Amino acid sequence: MESTLGLEIIEVVEQAAIASAKWMGMGEKDTADQVAVEAMRERMNQIHMRGRIVIGEGERDDAPMLYIGEEVGICTREDAKAYCNPDELIEIDIAVDPCEGTNLVANGQPGSMAVLAISEKGGLFHAPDYYMKKLAAPPAAKGKVDIRKSATENIKILSECLGRDPQELVIVVMDRPRHKDLIKEIRATGARVRLISDGDVSAAICAAFAGTNIHALMGIGAAPEGVISAAAMRCLGGHFQGQLIYDPADVNTPESAGWSREENIERLKSMGVTDPDKVYEAEELASGETVLFAACGITPGTLMEGVRLFHGGARTQSLVISSQSMTARFVDTIHMWDNPQTIQL
Repeated sequence: MESTLGLEIIEVVEQAAIASAKWMGMGEKDTADQVAVEAMRERMNQIHMRGRIVIGEGERDDAPMLYIGEEVGICTREDAKAYCNPDELIEIDIAVDPCEGTNLVANGQPGSMAVLAISEKGGLFHAPDYYMKKLAAPPAAKGKVDIRKSATENIKILSECLGRDPQELVIVVMDRPRHKDLIKEIRATGARVRLISDGDVSAAICAAFAGTNIHALMGIGAAPEGVISAAAMRCLGGHFQGQLIYDPADVNTPESAGWSREENIERLKSMGVTDPDKVYEAEELASGETVLFAACGITPGTLMEGVRLFHGGARTQSLVISSQSMTARFVDTIHMWDNPQTIQL
């Protein structure tokens, strides 16, 4: 899978990032999202594969979407027999977020990126559009920290695993009213808190890399993004756990008010989730034999530069992580259009 799709999935996230970056700072988050979706869809439909979107976007709001169940790739066309040998057909599941951090792009703030994860059919958890409690940590803490423990306990374990005092740790938490008590508890341990407005996929992945000055992600975010984070963390050997949140009182947001706790439990059962309190490990959320993750920075972030547009072209930086080759590749690309007179370094 990696040798067949590796380069092409880089181009998928690059094209989505470039399209969205052209709307950076314009205050148009839905437009920045829509153009990323369209660019991602167009490039995926040029790949020799039969792909199915198992995690798309747009269910939480009215944003444009690559909808769940949508088929993409040359081999999904009506005339596919002319292009695709059934014996060589690659069937894959795809999780996408063409513009992770739409508000960040709209406001010209750092940390947004185009992301996707792929695996063979059945290799990615079909996360419902719920919230998810998440815990991401470095490889050294894998299997030692636990989402069922308190933040105080996990910070103590993390401190021991990394050989750092709590005061030397940075914990990323999304800046939401629901995290008021969590933030207070983290600070009471002496650990420092970095609040983010959006983009917890990037924060989760940063926890796996030494030198990012991010040592854990804690708190509640969107479940679909949790699966994408888990795919990357599984490839990197980092720690990731997720637990679905089905009680509206735990998130207390306007969009959560439409369903009651009991209705959410029943809805989960209809989706095949028989234990709504189950804690999922990264290997369960991204269980495929082969998992690939790709991201391209839209605005500058901790891991990647954002898209840099110049007259006649653009420069991008992407990250591709593979469970097959056990590699994390940072790819720097110059895109040349319309015979540029200069090439930006």
